[in-house]
Amino acid sequence: MSYSHTILYSDADAGPYNLLSYEKEWRDRSSTLAQRGYILRPRYDPTWVPSWQNTSEDPEDCEDSIVLSPHYHIMDALQHADQRRVSVKIVAQDSSEVAIASFLSSQQDPANHCVPVLDVISDPVKPNKVLLVMPYLRPFNRPSFSAMGEVLDFIGQTLEGMQFMHSKGVAHRDLSSANIMMDARPLYPQDHHPVQIDYSPDGQSEALHLRRLDHPVRYYFVDFGMSSQFVPGQPHLVLGEKCADHEPPELSAKVPYDPFKVDIFTLGNVYQKEIMNVYAGFDLLQPLIRAMRSPNASLRPDAQQAIEMFKAARRYFNDQACRERVRNKTETLPERIVYDAVDMARGGVRHLMG
Repeated sequence: MSYSHTILYSDADAGPYNLLSYEKEWRDRSSTLAQRGYILRPRYDPTWVPSWQNTSEDPEDCEDSIVLSPHYHIMDALQHADQRRVSVKIVAQDSSEVAIASFLSSQQDPANHCVPVLDVISDPVKPNKVLLVMPYLRPFNRPSFSAMGEVLDFIGQTLEGMQFMHSKGVAHRDLSSANIMMDARPLYPQDHHPVQIDYSPDGQSEALHLRRLDHPVRYYFVDFGMSSQFVPGQPHLVLGEKCADHEPPELSAKVPYDPFKVDIFTLGNVYQKEIMNVYAGFDLLQPLIRAMRSPNASLRPDAQQAIEMFKAARRYFNDQACRERVRNKTETLPERIVYDAVDMARGGVRHLMG
């Protein structure tokens, strides 16, 4: 299996598989993390020697040639106690993200879909930073949805999570697709590689996955770096235009606006772009999504009202409809026949398609 590696040499004579400059910083954190029970991959061990060295092995066939993803401020690790994979994120020590994420993590409630904070560690490399340890998660849409019920579960969980977060006085302020992830362990009984996530743990073959419908997953909101926390019931207006989704019309650096209503809009945009624009069969959800994306913030529902609108529409999807394959809007009739047949033949186990 061949991978395309981003070549960012830290030294003039470095090879394409040597540690990059930002990877060396993670190597320098490995001892501190190990003392706290978090073990990095062999590539980041201070005593690492490439496994292909002095052998006939092609480096691209070796797991320890895989470089860290472009999101180099986040590293994967294994928890020594139970071998559970975690993510370690570099965060500014004085950032409100640590306080808000830790506060939300401390709230014991099944409706809480904010990523848990497992540990906060002083960064041994950058004194003004801390290392935030959280469960390892993967993008909510990789693999893509396979059944209508899976889509409905995703919407239900994320609406529930937003309502919980808002009830605690926290506005996320960046509820874009990139900040909604899932604990996909139920889908991958044989695991997958933490960087080349569509591949097996050794990075050499496609990772098999199960269907969410039969192996439910849990969705989480991540990245509270732009979030604001308010005393419930008190005024909650903010300024600022920084947001991955630039479509909320009220975003402004001069005119105060309600960040909770921006969360409503941006989550509605996720539903529109990731579901309504992609899949057929969800027209009953259009009134909800249209209301969430209203250009007039005062006309948008709050989180609880959005949940009630969703529940009203959800009642029209019976068990049989929920088990039906989701169909892409671009499918032709011949494609639909083939895909339906393949879906029935494969049952609950599929290969990742990219």
